[in-house]
Amino acid sequence: MTINFKDKTLQEYLDQLSRRESVPGGGSAAALTGAMGVGLISMVTHYSIGRKSNTKAIEKRLAKILEKSEPMRQRLLELTSLDSEVYLKLTAARSLDKKAQRQAAREARAVPQEVCKLCYKAVQLTPYLAQKGNPYLLSDIEVALELLMSAFNGARVMVRINS
Repeated sequence: MTINFKDKTLQEYLDQLSRRESVPGGGSAAALTGAMGVGLISMVTHYSIGRKSNTKAIEKRLAKILEKSEPMRQRLLELTSLDSEVYLKLTAARSLDKKAQRQAAREARAVPQEVCKLCYKAVQLTPYLAQKGNPYLLSDIEVALELLMSAFNGARVMVRINS
């Protein structure tokens, strides 16, 4: 079963999240939260590129940050849907043999593990932005960090639960 939340509106996603349905759930919400955090990193980077005070070295480093953040944001958005897909496989495997259950559990752990890794990598992009980025957007970097930490912690819970 293919699930695609990225083409839904925020309203549709939140409506579905709030229903008595098994997906989306905590793992999907964690991935989306991570995507929002990385989105803020990209936004701050876009506003920081092209500033008069930037040297060529700063511009190059900012471009690298954007080069790293945008694929992370896209992957986290994909994981928002993929988490729900593997969760449905996990619940379906409950009636299958132990080998199938272990395989489904491995897949269900892999998605939030990837969310954790991406959030960790994204956090590492922020110190340079805090130093050399647009100083008027420091609060956006702080919010990005809060979202990324929340996503990381939520995904970590899902890894534990899906084990």
